[in-house]
Amino acid sequence: MTLLSLLLLSACGTNTADSTAPKTDTIKVGTMGTYNPFSYEDEAGQLTGYDLEVLRLVEKKDPSLAFEFVAGPWDSLFVGLDANKFQLLANQITSNPDRLKHYTLSETPYFKSVSQIIVKADNQTSITTLADLKGKKIGLTVGDSFTRIVEDWNKANGNILKINYYEQDITTILEDIENGRLDATVNDPIMAKNKAAIQKLHIKAVGNIIASDPTYFIATKDKPGKALMKKIDAALTSLKEEGSLAKLSTKWFDEDYTN
Repeated sequence: MTLLSLLLLSACGTNTADSTAPKTDTIKVGTMGTYNPFSYEDEAGQLTGYDLEVLRLVEKKDPSLAFEFVAGPWDSLFVGLDANKFQLLANQITSNPDRLKHYTLSETPYFKSVSQIIVKADNQTSITTLADLKGKKIGLTVGDSFTRIVEDWNKANGNILKINYYEQDITTILEDIENGRLDATVNDPIMAKNKAAIQKLHIKAVGNIIASDPTYFIATKDKPGKALMKKIDAALTSLKEEGSLAKLSTKWFDEDYTN
């Protein structure tokens, strides 16, 4: 009887261990939730978008990772990361010297973000380049990567542009273009097209592509941040090699923007 009891207990213990998934802490991911189609709320109020769905693929690839998405304004994301309110940022973020210095960026990019001039659809002026915006009203978001591109160009060209800075996200800027308070902005044309359809705005992208930059996930530049990013990079590399990232990009945008 004693031997039978021990065998039963041993069997129960083995079954429990096999059915238990690896334990992991939930990783809070800061994202705007208003930057369609990369990060937004769907009709059911759930956060989704291309960037977030990439991380959901990463979760499936590495079961030790569990992400919880938390929406917040752009100017709160890096502050929240610094304060450990978030352990990761996902919001079409590109690289720059400041970010490389202070944060850990994923080594494997998951998208190519394009920069282009955005104007009102019925704009009849000859705006096709940044130089054409001299004397015009251009609106940009504080601390945004697109803002940095314009600022760098402006500095290299005698500061000929007058920039109106916005704390709010791109939605307000596009509305001001629609209402004639601004002449243009610079942002991703994919986002502009999506926003125009949702908000019924009459805007369009014009001119040549100004820049095309890879986008990255962002973590802290410490041991936990680097360890987290190592796992994410391993999953992203695998997803790229098997074609899952390309399929996801094609599903969202009818084109592969992952290379």
